Amino acid sequence: MLRTVRIVFRLIVIARTLAHHDALAVLEDVRLPPWLAAVLRLLPRRRVDGRPGQKLARALADLGPSFIKLGQFLSTRADLLGEEIAADLSDLQDRLAPFPAAQARATIEAELGQPVEELFDSFEDTPVSAASIAQVHLATVLDSAPLAADGDPGDVSPEAGLDADSGREAQTGGEVRPIRREVAVKVLRPGIERAFRRDLELLYWLAEVIERTQPALRRLRPVASVRQFADIINIEMDLALEGAAAQELADNFAGDPTYRVPAIDWQRTSRRVLTMGRVGGIPIDDRDALLAAGFDLEEILTKAATIFFNQVFRDGFFHGDQHPGNMFVAEDGAIVAVDFGIMGRLDRDTRAFLADMLLALLARDYRRLAEVHIEAGYLPPGRPPEVFAQALRAVSEPIFDRPLADISFARLLARLLRLSESFDMPVQPQLLLLQKNMMMAEGISRSLDPTLNIWTLAEPLIAEWMRAHRGPEARVRQAAETTAGMLERLPRLLAHAETALAALARDGGRPGAAFSADAGRAAGGGPLLIWHVRALWAAFAGLALVLIWLAL
Repeated sequence: MLRTVRIVFRLIVIARTLAHHDALAVLEDVRLPPWLAAVLRLLPRRRVDGRPGQKLARALADLGPSFIKLGQFLSTRADLLGEEIAADLSDLQDRLAPFPAAQARATIEAELGQPVEELFDSFEDTPVSAASIAQVHLATVLDSAPLAADGDPGDVSPEAGLDADSGREAQTGGEVRPIRREVAVKVLRPGIERAFRRDLELLYWLAEVIERTQPALRRLRPVASVRQFADIINIEMDLALEGAAAQELADNFAGDPTYRVPAIDWQRTSRRVLTMGRVGGIPIDDRDALLAAGFDLEEILTKAATIFFNQVFRDGFFHGDQHPGNMFVAEDGAIVAVDFGIMGRLDRDTRAFLADMLLALLARDYRRLAEVHIEAGYLPPGRPPEVFAQALRAVSEPIFDRPLADISFARLLARLLRLSESFDMPVQPQLLLLQKNMMMAEGISRSLDPTLNIWTLAEPLIAEWMRAHRGPEARVRQAAETTAGMLERLPRLLAHAETALAALARDGGRPGAAFSADAGRAAGGGPLLIWHVRALWAAFAGLALVLIWLAL
């Protein structure tokens, strides 16, 4: 009863806020349950200027942290809201009034078990940014580092961030001198977990109602989508997990001078506090500042395209929120990333699907493109591939008729994903996040040089990756790996089969008996069954050898 009262009260607040911002029409277009749509139509409305997506963005910002994050999540769902509304939601600003510094200090001390003055050499009470989940304070720390022979700190500089030896004393017996390092300290908002739990309860309830009452919308998997949103939020509210994501990304690019991730200070990091090296640079979309600093814009875009491609295809682990506010260009030309709360993962099969899809698209082979979807299991059985190929041609050809600089592969991927509604295909959340980041990358590219297409800059890398992972040689290698895996499992499987058949021979085929090869040999007919199993073993081994020979 109490849960129902909470939900009803929250729904009233949400409906009034949407009506105040003239954003109810957006929800009506999403085909809500008739009873809920009827209630919404009864609410008084006022006329507000702006596109529907802009009105919805303002309403979500007014509803608080949970709904700001929900809006950012929905910006990946062009299949649900349409491209224009999704694009407007992607501009939703995640800015809130800062919470008092005293609360930030109290959180740090409770989490790390020491006074702020002992943890940091200096700590700025005024935050440099305040968002829906956390705010960031600048600070400095004093670490010990050995002096080099010339009296300067060896291989350590404030610009280098935190290295692996931070805080450790030199073992060489040389003089140790404290080094001041500049850091950024991210602190969760007080009570944010409780606020999100309350709103997630409402979202789950709405998703369950939609799945029960709107069969046509089940393919959108509303409950699974809310669960995915909840997973993202839970990761974002565990700052130690964000630190782990940053370190994994840094490890993936170890030794690559073109991409830099701030080092995590694990001594001053916990679930509600994250301390990392302070970074700086020119925002990656600030064209005038980059030109004034002497940077080659095409070189920057080539680096950005290569980094994005390596994250997606090489590593299957990519920064899920690569908007310009999270990317900078350092003095040495390296691209620096911040904010690792949203990360995307693509398994090997999904990467293979994307690669095969890209090959078929570039060849404009729509029959093959349809087959790629069938092989991946995305097209439901019974759907004619010819009709699907025709639909793929209809959404793809208008893109290719444009000049190369105007081709948006992100928009093309969005249109391909929107075909899922017509063909009852399940939504692929990991591809929606990828598409959103492709849109961001293309936006940065056009702001720097509208005559360039960012994806063509990485074309040599793409061609090499395709040859290495999807070409004939790669398929032979994958067949050999599959065969090797079969051979590795065969002895164990056949041994189990031999034991099982021996037990059946002993017990006359009665189920539930204990299996024993020795008992099988003692039973009548046991040796014959075991001989058959061994013959089967030999046949499988011979087949495996043939498969290996064919693969080579």
